[in-house]
Amino acid sequence: MNSNVLKIFIGYDPVESVAWHTMAHSILARSSAPVALIPVNIANLKGIYTRERDAKQSNEFSFTRFLVPYLAGYEGYAAFFDCDMMLRTDVAELFKLAAADPSKAVHVVQHDYEPKDDIKYLNTVQYRYPRKNWSSVVLWNCAHPANRRVTPEFVNTASAMELHRFQWLQDEQLGALNVRWNWLVGEYAEPPEDVHNVHWTVGGPYFHEYKNADFSQEWFAEFGRMSFCLQRPENS
Repeated sequence: MNSNVLKIFIGYDPVESVAWHTMAHSILARSSAPVALIPVNIANLKGIYTRERDAKQSNEFSFTRFLVPYLAGYEGYAAFFDCDMMLRTDVAELFKLAAADPSKAVHVVQHDYEPKDDIKYLNTVQYRYPRKNWSSVVLWNCAHPANRRVTPEFVNTASAMELHRFQWLQDEQLGALNVRWNWLVGEYAEPPEDVHNVHWTVGGPYFHEYKNADFSQEWFAEFGRMSFCLQRPENS
C-alpha cells in the first residue's frame, strides 16, 4: 500500500453497526488524504484472535484493537478509533502529529477522570481503572521497535491491564494528544468549539436513551449524509 494512504482501523460491533458506518463517513467526508478504512471485526479474525470473551468487555473490539500493528505489518503509522465517535476535522492532521515525533510508540489522549455513571449503553457496567479510555483513540507508530511485542499471541494472552494501560511500553514512549481528539461526551462539560473527535463513550445518539446527548444533532446529520442516495425524479 502506498505510504500516502492513511491506514485507519475502526472497532466494529454488530450491536451498533450504524455507529461504525457513520464514523467511517465522517472520516471520508473530511480527509484531505486517501484513506483505507478497516473494520476491526472479530468475525474477520478467525485463526488470529482466539481470546475468550471477558465478562467485563463492553464491546467486541475491547482487545482486538491491539492487533493494529500486526495487521499493519509493523509498517508506517495507523490510527485506531472506537466506533462510537464522529470526526469533525481532517484526520490527516492527526497523522502529522505522530510523524513529528517518531520516538513515540503510540500517541493517545491521556485522560485522567472518574466516570460519572455506573451503567452505560445496553446496561453495560461502567468499570473504573487507571488510564481509562486511553486506548479508544490510538495513533500507532507500527514500525516502532517496542510495538514488535504486540503480536497475536501477546494480544490473546496478556491481561486487560497490560493492554489497556500500554504496559509493554515505557512512559516516555507514550505521546500525548490534545483532549480535542477524544472528547468524552457525558464525562467532560463545556466542550470547546473546535472539538476534533466526539466520543459518546457512555452511549451514542443512536441509542434511544442518549438521543439528546451533546453533539447528537451533528451525529444525526452525519448519519443522514452517510445513508444518502440520489434518486431520479418520480415519473421521469
